[in-house]
Amino acid sequence: MPTPPQGEQIASYVTYLEAQRAVDHLSDKEFPVQHVTIVGTDLAMVERVTGRLTYSRVALAGLASGAWFGLFVGLLLSLFSTTGSTVPIFAAVAIGAAFGILFSVISFSFTGGKRDFTSASQIVASTYSVLCAGEHAHKARALLQSEGGPGLGRAQRTAFPAATPPQEPVGAPPSQPATPGYGPPAGPGVPSQSPPAQSNPPAQPPAPESPAAPPTQPPAGPVS
Repeated sequence: MPTPPQGEQIASYVTYLEAQRAVDHLSDKEFPVQHVTIVGTDLAMVERVTGRLTYSRVALAGLASGAWFGLFVGLLLSLFSTTGSTVPIFAAVAIGAAFGILFSVISFSFTGGKRDFTSASQIVASTYSVLCAGEHAHKARALLQSEGGPGLGRAQRTAFPAATPPQEPVGAPPSQPATPGYGPPAGPGVPSQSPPAQSNPPAQPPAPESPAAPPTQPPAGPVS
């Protein structure tokens, strides 16, 4: 049952040939390569177009395949022939070539021109990582980095970006330290402060009333 690869990554390469050369270098240094695994990541199916397909190319390909099949049949017939003549071989080659051309042209005409090209397909990976068991990883890295070794490939150039302080969003006013005062709350969870209520001035005592003037008496007249 297939199992996922296990181990520590010791190197990473762009092509499979580089990964193969790294494992071959470890084998030359008598390293236990049974602990090494080559893993291809980011697989993709690539179809490379090799040329245009025409009736002449189809007929030529059918001729070649039919001739090879006829040669095989002719050799078998010559083994059981008592005369030792090579005529059956040439006859079988000619018949095979003719049938090969006929079948190839007929099958190509049935496609209706939907695939008028030849191509070659293969599965490729963007990165080939070399894994090794943890107890042998340090020794494997040392051998790959030794004189004449292929190096670690991408693994030796991998670096983590330095942490950057958080930046404020563009257009936002710069944050200011909270100072005691009055205004909107400084942030969530901070109670807003309101100015203290103004107290009324103390009531003034009433002014003392002036004494009432005595009523005026009319002048006394002559007594009769």
